Parts: sequence; structure tokens; C-alpha cells
Amino acid sequence: MTDPIADYLTRLRNAIKANHRVVEIPASNLKKEITKILFEQGYILNYKFVEGDTPAGKIKIALKYDPVDRVNAIKDLKRVSRPGLRQYTGYKDMPRVLNGLGIAILSTSKGVMTNKKAADLKIGGEVLCYVY
Repeated sequence: MTDPIADYLTRLRNAIKANHRVVEIPASNLKKEITKILFEQGYILNYKFVEGDTPAGKIKIALKYDPVDRVNAIKDLKRVSRPGLRQYTGYKDMPRVLNGLGIAILSTSKGVMTNKKAADLKIGGEVLCYVY
């Protein structure tokens, strides 16, 4: 697999379209950090890191739905920086996702964080994905 982050986002997108409550994804440290950010921002209900047959284990993610009309909290997930075309940004050119309603997840020298936190710390990095 050449792009594990794209696989992670695709598994989430497919689970949302199929109205699954829980999705299992092979784990890595970067995927764990992205999952923590999605939980902190309120896009997923809960998550659990499960040690399994692989050294890294798995991530179980409970998806968040509106109880009345069954609409998911995540409208779209978009991969920005790919292995063939990396996208970097400085803190002055930080992307605004959906005019500030969504988030961009960045990989910086201080770790994985949202665009708002990176702008506050005045650091840039690689734009991994947009979530809204």
C-alpha cells in the first residue's frame, strides 16, 4: 500500500456511506493521532486502540450520528497531500476549510494538529487532509 492515510480516510468514508456504527482500521502512530484529533473536534463518538495480531494493532472508531435524522457528523473527508504531490503550508498561508467551519489536519514539527492550533503556535507543515 502506497498511501495508508488515504486508505484510512476511505475506510471512514465507506463506513459512513454504509451507515455503520463502528469501523476497524489497521493502526499506525500517525493514524492514532488523526483519530485523537477527530475525537477532540467532535467528529467521532469514541475510539479504542486494540492490540492484536499485528504489531501496531487496530483502531476501532465509533461513528457519530444525529439521533433524529441519522446524519453523520462528518460530511466529507478529503486527502490533500499525497505521496506523489506533497502539499506544505506556512503559518501565514494556513488553509481555511469551508470558511472556518471545517478543519485541516497538519503534520508539523511539533506533531499532528489542526490548522487552528498550528496557526496559534505559528508553525507550518504538511497538510494531510480536510474534514468537514
